[in-house]
Amino acid sequence: MSLNLKKVSGTLSGISPLIVGGAVFNTQYNDNPTALPIYRLLEKAFSLGINAIDTSPYYGPSEELLGNTLRQMAEDGKVERNNYYICTKVGRLHLDDFDYTPSWVEKSVTRSLQRFHTSYLDVVFLHDIEFKTADDIIGALQMLMALKKRGLIRYVGISGYPVHFLYQIAKLSKETPDIGPLDLVMSYSNMCLQNTTLQLYYDKFLSDTGVKLVNNASILSMSLLRNQETKSFHPASSELKKRCHELGSMLQNKYNVDLADLATRFAIREWKDKHGKTVLGVSTVEELEIAWKQYQLVLDGSLDDKDRELIDISREFLGEHLNETWESGIKH
Repeated sequence: MSLNLKKVSGTLSGISPLIVGGAVFNTQYNDNPTALPIYRLLEKAFSLGINAIDTSPYYGPSEELLGNTLRQMAEDGKVERNNYYICTKVGRLHLDDFDYTPSWVEKSVTRSLQRFHTSYLDVVFLHDIEFKTADDIIGALQMLMALKKRGLIRYVGISGYPVHFLYQIAKLSKETPDIGPLDLVMSYSNMCLQNTTLQLYYDKFLSDTGVKLVNNASILSMSLLRNQETKSFHPASSELKKRCHELGSMLQNKYNVDLADLATRFAIREWKDKHGKTVLGVSTVEELEIAWKQYQLVLDGSLDDKDRELIDISREFLGEHLNETWESGIKH
């Protein structure tokens, strides 16, 4: 039975405020990503009005799992290609393996098109740009813009962790022939309860670089902001991990508040009045429903006053670890 979804506008502004994140469909987050209920998760997300998916070839089987699921949903009459946005990335292959050469960029885009069984990708980011030189980045972006002119890509952006470097490259791109202003930028773990650096740069991105959209990913900072143990791959210092774990315990024991829920509401509340979108990493329908509940609580404002108090307490508790970052990429 069709979900009776609306056709998307195809414009960046038409992307829903929340985006389904595909990084979790990978062994970094789940031992057996092929066993995840991706069909039911996307069905639920689409029915709630979430109309975009963000992934990357770097996320192991994520592209293929999502692409095959979307094809099955189309065969079942649930969705059509014009009901959703596909956002993916190029350039990062493995943990320490990158290829920004124009030939690989084109090959990677072609492969993503095949994996998603589509003739176009709505958004393609150059992935984790801080690991490459400015010359490598510019060459890769020029190829992405050429693919955009051919109609294979609708919008081009950059993603990564260090916000200032993203800003520098966005400014450089604006001034570079065959590139010009980028369509969008995405950073992760930089607009969350522990670190709000991206918020400080938001206006600068729009005014100085010509970027139309600034997206916020990993609002739980790659598992740092939850009561459960932080994932082993997380690059934060042991002191920061310990303090965030203590914060979760304190909130639960003293206020009966779940750290992940509070952090989700905080990030969504702070970003909802921006033009940018928020990427949610959810592995199950239950996790999606919990995140959606937090989103609705933010929209109706019922917990705003209580949350402000708890957020002030939490950020004071983090102390010197507030806005602490970790090394990512090469020195520029």
